[in-house]
Amino acid sequence: MTQTRDWHGKVAIVTGGSSGIGKATALALVARGAHVLITGRNADRLAQVTSAQPAIRSLQADSADAGSGKQIVEAALDNWGRIDLIVNNSGAGQPLPMEGYDAGIVATMATVNITAPSQLVAAAHASLKDSKGAIVNISTAVTRNAVPMLAHYAATKAALEHLTKSWAMELAGDGIRVNAIAPGPVKSGALTGMMGLPDEMAQQIEAQEAAQVPLGRRGVPGDIVPWILRLGGSDNEWLTGQILTIDGGWTLRT
Repeated sequence: MTQTRDWHGKVAIVTGGSSGIGKATALALVARGAHVLITGRNADRLAQVTSAQPAIRSLQADSADAGSGKQIVEAALDNWGRIDLIVNNSGAGQPLPMEGYDAGIVATMATVNITAPSQLVAAAHASLKDSKGAIVNISTAVTRNAVPMLAHYAATKAALEHLTKSWAMELAGDGIRVNAIAPGPVKSGALTGMMGLPDEMAQQIEAQEAAQVPLGRRGVPGDIVPWILRLGGSDNEWLTGQILTIDGGWTLRT
């Protein structure tokens, strides 16, 4: 498959675009001539991205807020008047042993990982129909195997994968393609950021995961970004409803 080389004039929304895979995706898109709107909760981190790359615009938005989808779409349309690609990269996760199950934490994961992408896709439907655009959802390879204490994180991401297939069917008649990527262990800051783990624990987990990957290392955002561009590019005309696992063979270990 050839990768789309010309993104000039195209407009992408990348949620969770201030770090990790989201930031790397935004930078790759603008390097190819696209306009990109990134979202996130931390204004300082968003500003660091946009100050280094003025072609990227940012919107401080919490995916857990009910009106975030409409707000994000309006910001993109106000800036550029079209939307060609949505990358649902924002995510929420937290290790939860059974004795620590908390309804509020579980609800937040469900809101960010299921409800927020749904709201964004619904709000952008008309624009994506006009552009014959694409949606790329970012899931996790944790959905492939059972991982202790990550049951609810994996369950909500598995729901996003099911939404990927359902949306692919529902939106095919509008020329909108919907696919997902399920990354394995990637060095993206998620353990200390999204997961909220202390640095020492995060380093231990990173070392353990690296030892489990058949290809011998943890991934980096650059391992994932080319596939986001391929799935989201206009030259990918006949692939939809698929979940692509990119994990260095991590999920083959059992």
